[in-house]
Amino acid sequence: MAEPREIRLKRLAMRSMRRGIKEMDILLSAFAEARLERLDDAELDTYERLLDENDQDLLVWVTGQAAPPAPLAPMVAQIADQAAGGAAARLSALGRGA
Repeated sequence: MAEPREIRLKRLAMRSMRRGIKEMDILLSAFAEARLERLDDAELDTYERLLDENDQDLLVWVTGQAAPPAPLAPMVAQIADQAAGGAAARLSALGRGA
């Protein structure tokens, strides 16, 4: 029996925030909160495979210090884009005195 989508999303969100290093907790939980529900089933499969990777590899891929494996590259790009947008929003808020 296939896992219901709602349960799968909750499980992946929890895996996103329970990582080995704090940086990946922050990056992946922000990505999960912002985008997980919009991913289709194939993208969720890729994201789940990505979560099986170790955090040190994920961090250098997301920060652009090393190229990710080709099958994971589009998902890593989405996470990096989310991280850059979040950082830009935080910097913008700081500039406005928020």
